[in-house]
Amino acid sequence: MSKEDMIELQGVVIEMLPESRFRVRLDNNVEILAYGSGKMKLHRIRVLVGDRVTVEMSPYDLTKGRINFRHPTPKIDMGAAPHRRP
Repeated sequence: MSKEDMIELQGVVIEMLPESRFRVRLDNNVEILAYGSGKMKLHRIRVLVGDRVTVEMSPYDLTKGRINFRHPTPKIDMGAAPHRRP
């Protein structure tokens, strides 16, 4: 495994911290400290608590990572509005 090889995992943001850092619980129940990537800051993509994200981690330090992608949240369909008679 070379220095450029990054480990990509998915998780959920469980806490927002100062200085645009986040605590993320990965799918394997490990909590890491992560920050948003530069492209996410450039395009002003917001990451909130409860968002599902993809995190890149270095093989050298498995306690820190970089958030590369925020997965879209599924929209909840409340059903059609009841039909009214005029």
